[in-house]
This record gives sequence, structure tokens and C-alpha cells, in this order.
Amino acid sequence: MNSRPDDRRWYALQVRTRWESSTSVLLVGKGYNTMVPTYKIKKSWSGRVKHANIPLFPGYVFCQFDVHDRLPVLVTPGVISVVGRGKMPVPVEEAEIAAIQTVMSSGYQAEPWPYLEIGQKVRIEHESLRGLEGILIHFKGNDRIVLSVSLLRRSVALEIDRSSVTPVGESRGNAIGTIGAHRLVPDAVA
Repeated sequence: MNSRPDDRRWYALQVRTRWESSTSVLLVGKGYNTMVPTYKIKKSWSGRVKHANIPLFPGYVFCQFDVHDRLPVLVTPGVISVVGRGKMPVPVEEAEIAAIQTVMSSGYQAEPWPYLEIGQKVRIEHESLRGLEGILIHFKGNDRIVLSVSLLRRSVALEIDRSSVTPVGESRGNAIGTIGAHRLVPDAVA
């Protein structure tokens, strides 16, 4: 790797199913920064309950590298491709990477969530997540904020106190109900 640090951007790598951790370890061994965000679930096997950490973005590893020197990344076992448009890799937005890193270090319980394109955008103004922006929804009696990675068309949801957020811009409509949320909460955050 002979690239300058300022040429290195974060990219999403599509990897083989259940190879996220091992591919990440191999890339770290080659000197790359990687990220495989996980969340905890409970699994039952033979009457016993076990806790397991599984990827928030199954089938993907985030890796920081110079796109012009990507061959060492592509030949790493488990890597299928660099996510992009056509044959052109597209970097993940720095703000989205920073938001995922902040959530992972915050101690809040995160979970995968369907990707949302519409809804009320909000900014968290409380505690360790201050400044993060996402979409506020009301789901199963709890308020949640959804952080999205546009490139992967995937999202992560975490429970949040409604009083901890302030609106950003205007609502883009109430079509969010078509994906399972009960309603948008634009009036409650003012």
C-alpha cells in the first residue's frame, strides 16, 4: 500500500455470506482500516439461550482504502466486489461512516432496519449522540431514529426519547406508513 492517507476513503465491500468477520481480519492484516458493525441477538439452541453478535449490514464490510490501489482488497478471500455504480466504486459518505461509528461506541442498542427514503429528518440534541441526523419514526409504541447508509440502501434503527431530537428541514410526506410504521411524529418534536 503506497497510497497517501488523504487518498483513502471508506468503501462498502460486498463479501461472501457469513464471511464479514474473517474478511475484516484478513484486510486488517494487510494494513487496512475496516469496520463490521454488529448488534446482539438471543438465539435458542436445544433449549439453551445464547447471545450472539451478528452484522448490522450482513454481506458487507466497510474498508478504508485508495480506490486506485484496490487490487489487494479485491483479491482478499471473501471479497466479492466494491459497491458502486456499474464498475465504478462509490465511497460511503463520511457523515454516514461517522454516524455508524458514533452509534456503535454509544452503548445504545441498535438493530437493522428497512431503508427509508422518506419521513421526518431529525437531529439528536442529547448526550453521546448529539449532532447525529436521521429519520424519526413511531414503531410498536416506541420512538426510534433511523440512520441510513444510502449506498447500501440499508438502515439502522435505535430507540430514542422523543424529547432528545429537534426537526431538520421539513417532512417529506407521510408515505412512511407503507413500510410498517404507524405514523410520522413531526408535531411532537417541535
